[in-house]
Amino acid sequence: MIRAMIVDDDALVRLGLADLLEGDPGIDVIAQAADGLQAIEQATAHRIDVALVDVRMPRMDGITATTRLRNLPHPPKVITLTTFDLDEYVYDALTAGSDGFLLKDTDPAEILRAVHLVAAGSAMLHPTAARRLIDRYHATTRPRATAARARLDLLTPRERDVLALLARGDTNADIATQLAMRESTVKTHVSRILTALEVTNRVQAALLARDAGLDN
Repeated sequence: MIRAMIVDDDALVRLGLADLLEGDPGIDVIAQAADGLQAIEQATAHRIDVALVDVRMPRMDGITATTRLRNLPHPPKVITLTTFDLDEYVYDALTAGSDGFLLKDTDPAEILRAVHLVAAGSAMLHPTAARRLIDRYHATTRPRATAARARLDLLTPRERDVLALLARGDTNADIATQLAMRESTVKTHVSRILTALEVTNRVQAALLARDAGLDN
C-alpha cells in the first residue's frame, strides 16, 4: 500500500485529489497539508511514501518544501503538481529533488500512474515539461557536456548501461529485462549511480546522462 500525502492550499483541490487517490486500492491518503510547513510536520509525524506538492502556497512554497522533505530522515518521494507550467518551476522542482512534475489538468489516470511509478522508484514528467527539458539539454554547451562526461567516468561500464536505460525512462523492471539481471540488482546499481553522481533521484541522473550525450 502506497502511503500518500496531499499538499495544496486549496481545500477543494485537496478534496478532489483525496477522492481520486482513495479510489485506487493501492493508495492510502494518510495526510493532508495546506502549506509547506504543515507538510513537513505531517511527514515528520507519519511515514509518507509519496507526496503530491503544489508550488504556490503561503508560508512555505512547494519548492522549498520539497527540499525540506527530501532532507528528512525518511524522505518521501515528491510529485510536483501545479497549475503552472513555467520553465523555472520545472527546473527548480527537479533541482529541489522532485521525482515528478505534473500539471493539475493531467488526466486522473495519469496522476494515479505517476504515484505508482514514483513510489516504485521511477519518475514521471508532464509531456510539456519533458519536451522543454529535452530541448534545453540537447542545447547543452560544450563545457557543461564535458563536465557531465567527467562525472559519468566515475561509473562502471555496467552502471553506464543501467544509466543509459534509466535516461530513456525505463523502469527497474524494464532495465532488468533488457540487461538480463535481477530487478534487485538493478535497484542496487541505481543506488550506486545516484551516490556516484551526487544526485538525489532518477530524474537528475537522467538529465546528467543526457547532458553528457549518453542517451544519443
